[in-house]
Amino acid sequence: MSQSKPAKLPNPFDLSDSQILDKVYLTHLHDDDKCDKDILLNIVSNVILKTRFAESRAAVTSFHPEFRVLKLISCQMINTPRGEHHVHQTTMWILQHLKTYSWDAKILVTLAAFTLEYGNLLYLIQTPTSDPLVNSLKQLNQVQNRKVPAADLVLPITEVLKNIQEWATWSSVGYDSVEVPSLSDALQEIPVLVYWTIASIVAATGNLVGVSDYALSRFTERLSLANSNLKEHLKLSKNQIDSVEDYLTRKKAFSNPKDIVDFLKLLIQRNGSNLLIHDGSTKMKTDVEVFRQKHVLLFISGLDRVRDEILLLNSIHDRLKENPKEVIKGFKKEDFVILWIPIVDLWDDEQEHKFNLLKNIIKFYAVECFSELPGLGLIREKFNYWGKPIVPVLNPQGDSMNEDAMDLIFQWGIDAFPFRKSDGYDLTLKWKWFWDVTRKVNLGIEVKGDRYIFIYGGADKKWVQDFTMAVEKTKRHETVLRADVMIEHYHLGKDEPKIVPRFWIEIESKRLKKHHQDPLDCEIQDIVKSLLCLKQDPQGWAILTKGYNVKLLGHGEPMYETLKDLEIWKDKVLQKEGFDIAFKEYYDTKLKDMIARQPCEFLNVGNENANVIATITCPNPTCGRVMDVTSVHYKCCHNDAPENGKI
Repeated sequence: MSQSKPAKLPNPFDLSDSQILDKVYLTHLHDDDKCDKDILLNIVSNVILKTRFAESRAAVTSFHPEFRVLKLISCQMINTPRGEHHVHQTTMWILQHLKTYSWDAKILVTLAAFTLEYGNLLYLIQTPTSDPLVNSLKQLNQVQNRKVPAADLVLPITEVLKNIQEWATWSSVGYDSVEVPSLSDALQEIPVLVYWTIASIVAATGNLVGVSDYALSRFTERLSLANSNLKEHLKLSKNQIDSVEDYLTRKKAFSNPKDIVDFLKLLIQRNGSNLLIHDGSTKMKTDVEVFRQKHVLLFISGLDRVRDEILLLNSIHDRLKENPKEVIKGFKKEDFVILWIPIVDLWDDEQEHKFNLLKNIIKFYAVECFSELPGLGLIREKFNYWGKPIVPVLNPQGDSMNEDAMDLIFQWGIDAFPFRKSDGYDLTLKWKWFWDVTRKVNLGIEVKGDRYIFIYGGADKKWVQDFTMAVEKTKRHETVLRADVMIEHYHLGKDEPKIVPRFWIEIESKRLKKHHQDPLDCEIQDIVKSLLCLKQDPQGWAILTKGYNVKLLGHGEPMYETLKDLEIWKDKVLQKEGFDIAFKEYYDTKLKDMIARQPCEFLNVGNENANVIATITCPNPTCGRVMDVTSVHYKCCHNDAPENGKI
């Protein structure tokens, strides 16, 4: 009966890295066995490199692993027969024997085992033969037939040790694999590198004892290649670790910034650098100090589909510049600025081109940094930014006044100043009563946040017809469509005339009778008065809203003229924050023209009626308020009406 032949041992140079990885990783269990790495490395380096890695210390009498482990591995290497396939066999034996040691310890223990024989030979060669004992040892060790292998292998191995130990040190910190993925990638290279390091030591031992004459350059080439791969991963790991450490440092400082400038530096400025800021109003560069003592609207977004947001913020910027010393709710408009932080996953020529196009149209400040922001992690964590444009509002101390004012600004515009959540709540209350009225009388108006609505009516049927046609023409205009402006209109009483008196009765009922009113009550009363003035306009009236935000209470003639003259002001629709701003600017000019043609009214009823005190409404349609009685004169009171129809 014939016996099966033993499996042929592979030549290590015929194995791919993936094959070696599979074989080596199966031999590794855990890192439980103790190895005094510093002591062992110091001793080995003193023998091989003739220099110490660590400071000199008193003689060490014992360490781990013990002498018998080193001698056993040394003997196994000495007894390795000639042939590269036998080198592979011994290498796998050593890896199996050291299966419970760490990766760097496997190399270090094998190198120490090699040093036992190498150091002994080196000592005997260098010691004079006059000593009979040394001379006898030389003969026993057959020194005359042996030579010390080239030291070319020693330096690469010590570099491998250094690299693996660096990897082991970083891995022991416990960095998140998501934050430092290259550490995990490096682990794919280490078993291959350990294999070729130990195989090189086994081959060098064969040369040392004279049983073989391997070309060690073949081993060192594979060793160097594996080491180069590891170094690339370590380089990436270092960058990733630096980012993590930088993030942790920034996060610690971020919890208690000195002021807004310190806060912004943590987000956008690398340590030691002085990042310049693009000033959209001057097209010049400035630095972060421009934000000191400022409230900052921090516009955070990508580069795609942000034109509407930019135009909106351009308009806010313009409105902040109008009467900048004005104080609203205790805040000066001039103390508020806008800063854009563009977030891009990977900056390339295309992304830079997009940014430069947008940079040309913005009027506010922008961060110009064509690499990943150092504070990107803080931006995601602090502001919960994941791609949707947001506008956090920060005070001069770097504290948050509003985590995201974007929706607030879209709905209310500059009326939301100073852009706190409470300001949006106040505005909602300011107009809640009006929308409650529309629901109570069942007007059937469907309000959507991004849509404009004209609510209108009046006694002049021709004006109503003309205005309806003008709105229809406007909503279909090319410029309006290009600006993504959606317009709807509602003619009060068109289908149910009885709704008209019910609507105005409900408006009238909102007049408060109490003597002590809070500021919101006073605002509502002014709005009620303005609405009742509109009712008196002989032509008609119109209310323009955007969502629940009532943008304009308008008189018939200037409202219609504004729509009719759309060709004159259409370009401003694309330049402004929206249709309503461009509309109101033109409406205001038409209203001034109308008022100029219809000055304040004075009626004299004559002395014979001096004792008659009657209630007479101002005949000027832009006023419509009850006239003050002074002696026998009726004097118009609309001098104190809201200027230019402002509400």
